[in-house]
Amino acid sequence: MTQLVSGHRNLSRRTASLIVGVAVLLVAGPAASHAQSLGYAPVEQQLAFPPDQATAPAVEQDEDSQLPNRLRRTIVNLDTREAPGTIIIDTANTYLYYVLGGGRALRYGVGVGREGFTWSGVQTVTRKAEWPDWHPPAQMIARQPYLPRFMAGGPGNPLGARAMYLGSSEYRIHGTNDPTTIGKFVSSGCVRLTNEDVSDLFSRVQVGTKVVVLPKAASLQARANSDRAPRVTSLPSGRQAMSLPVSAIN
Repeated sequence: MTQLVSGHRNLSRRTASLIVGVAVLLVAGPAASHAQSLGYAPVEQQLAFPPDQATAPAVEQDEDSQLPNRLRRTIVNLDTREAPGTIIIDTANTYLYYVLGGGRALRYGVGVGREGFTWSGVQTVTRKAEWPDWHPPAQMIARQPYLPRFMAGGPGNPLGARAMYLGSSEYRIHGTNDPTTIGKFVSSGCVRLTNEDVSDLFSRVQVGTKVVVLPKAASLQARANSDRAPRVTSLPSGRQAMSLPVSAIN
């Protein structure tokens, strides 16, 4: 009899424990599920918004839009006898014109030679290069001994994204890694454009293109959106430019 009573008590205890365990699971189940949901939510958020996306740098403003209005690339009316495809450098006004024909030209703002390094004459594009290497000539190194003897092409290269070599001289029409020099007399004789503009010009110019460089005293006039534009000032004779250092450093 005693064993029967004891067995009944043990069964009752196990039953009670089982009931309590089920109750705990019923109560804890939603909470555990909610906890799992909370634990998963940050993972979902991390996948949707990775850290590198939040810290990615903003896209830089294009170079041409940073220039003053007068130096931005634009189509102008230009009355000239030069054939379409000719390049005219207006040294005095720091403009480069690419003749389109029909009394129109594409005008770019440029940087030109500083005092003592300007020149004029007629040259021809003899070579084109993308992201050109830079080899400062001996004359430039003599003036600026700190310059590197060689610099591989790239965004930090003073010659910029493109270069068009003029005749057998050391002059170039090229890009620049310093757009703030556009519109100024800063170079050792070369003509510089923003990388954006020189890339545009590069795509239009062919080897053999004629390049007319006006003397600083001869100003070329052109007007945008006007049917009346004055004729080009008389061009200099066809003498070849003297060989001077390449433009790259102020």
